[in-house]
Amino acid sequence: MKIRNFAIISSVVASVSLLGCKKLLKETNPTGLTAEAIYTTPAGFESLVNAAYSYSRWWYGKHEGISLSEMGTDIWTSGAADEYTDITLYNNFQGTNAAVAMEWKALYAAVNLCNTGLSKIEESGLSDKLKNERKAELSFLRAFYYWHIVETWGPVHFVTEPTKGTILTANRTSVETFYNQIFTDLDFAIANLSNEGVSPETGRISKPGAEAFKARMLLTRGRNAEARDLAKKVIDSKKFSLLPNFADLWDMKNLKNSEVIWVVNYSTNLLLNDRVDPVLNPFGYPNANRGSNSAHLYYLPVYDQAIGTALIRDIPNGRPFQRFMPTKFLLNLFDETKDARYHASFQTVWYANQNPTVGDYSRPLVSDPTRKAMRIGDTALFIPKYAFTAPKISITTKATPIPKYIVKDINSMYKADNSSFGNSFFPGLKKFMDPTRSTIAEAQSARDVFVIRLAEMYLIAAEAEFKLGNSAASKEYLDILRKRATLPGADLSVNASDITLDFILDERARELAGEQIRWFDLKRTGKLVERVKLYNPNAASITDGHVVRPIPRTQIDAVSNKDEFTQNNPETYQ
Repeated sequence: MKIRNFAIISSVVASVSLLGCKKLLKETNPTGLTAEAIYTTPAGFESLVNAAYSYSRWWYGKHEGISLSEMGTDIWTSGAADEYTDITLYNNFQGTNAAVAMEWKALYAAVNLCNTGLSKIEESGLSDKLKNERKAELSFLRAFYYWHIVETWGPVHFVTEPTKGTILTANRTSVETFYNQIFTDLDFAIANLSNEGVSPETGRISKPGAEAFKARMLLTRGRNAEARDLAKKVIDSKKFSLLPNFADLWDMKNLKNSEVIWVVNYSTNLLLNDRVDPVLNPFGYPNANRGSNSAHLYYLPVYDQAIGTALIRDIPNGRPFQRFMPTKFLLNLFDETKDARYHASFQTVWYANQNPTVGDYSRPLVSDPTRKAMRIGDTALFIPKYAFTAPKISITTKATPIPKYIVKDINSMYKADNSSFGNSFFPGLKKFMDPTRSTIAEAQSARDVFVIRLAEMYLIAAEAEFKLGNSAASKEYLDILRKRATLPGADLSVNASDITLDFILDERARELAGEQIRWFDLKRTGKLVERVKLYNPNAASITDGHVVRPIPRTQIDAVSNKDEFTQNNPETYQ
């Protein structure tokens, strides 16, 4: 039997629901069984729950999900090879966009699978204790997916029962109804999840994970005192702790660390990452890379194309796709002389990794007798966030020239109005790089995506306190994070009088850049249009109509009740 979502979402078959995840549950795929038979066996139902988790992989660590959650904001603009400039720059952004269509299908398929599991759990054959646990997980996941839907598209289709067959009508349901269900589901999850700490099965939600996500939801809905109290509860539980060094968060050997509250997990066995599997990747997107984390690709400059350097592509420096580059505003948010997060987040120096192919290190280059060939380990490429004048070099004799490296400074990246040139060279976000990949061409990564970490709880508490009029308390939470970020001998503490909503958003950018939350932050605070126009000149065509994304055109075309289910903001989207 096929289990379908409404209208065009018609390809989610029961067998698709049986994906297992690395470090989460055992892979089981009882091929040939009907949905009813699968869901009425403990092993089959466990596979359903696994599959419900796996749909988070369609958003987290994916080009499409990153485009919809980080791009089109104040801190990122298009690199030279950006494929979705319509999203990033609001350049004729319409419902024909492929990223919008893919994420719409995946998120509604995920909700439908949660609805199916919740409706069938009494027939699962699980013990009462495990039944309650899995019901709590499915409730959490439905809330999680519905948050992405309602914030991305606004008051769109809402249903809590599984859909079967092709449904040709769609409803328009209020944002308030979505959130009522989100809080109902989260309250059930929190009350019934038994794991009080970090789950031993990476990727499975725990009680504090559900509490942390609810704190985010409470802040989103302006319930500031409740958001503060719940964030503080997670902090005070002592189940999690900030790592002493921000840079240590991103070490591939340290993915399981005390700061991470919940992750979307990926497989070290890349064969399980269903990159092109026609069954497990059911929507006709052969390059969707659903099972792999591909975030390591998108934020890197093409360092290997810097003419005149002894640089070739290698595994430590990554496979550079040059999709997204930081805005000048983002770079200038950091005082790198005080804040360790800048160099922990961005790579600005690349070192020669091959010997010269012509001549040798002791021989001057014919094209420039004051410069000699680089050798392995020499600085080859430098991309600073400031104007750079090469130091004068004293040459005593042409027999002893000094190697010179290539510099791409701030003036080669941004124009006088702070808009970018759409560059191939810029400081590369290195948070998601994976030096454990097997080859320089490998596009998949086993890196888990940190969806919620403890630092966000401090930021939520700080914002909530500020909105409640408690700037001194807000300062205390911010100072904890800034102390962790402070370089030796520096001081990053702030005064209570310095705290504003914009200051908090700046701090969230310094701490969370690239972590698939920025667009939601700006929308939540009502600052999306204002800050994009102020700080991202390339995307200055943004309007108030862009505070929700366009519904996929294929969805609009497919429904029979077109007078009721219309496109979002028709003055913006067609």
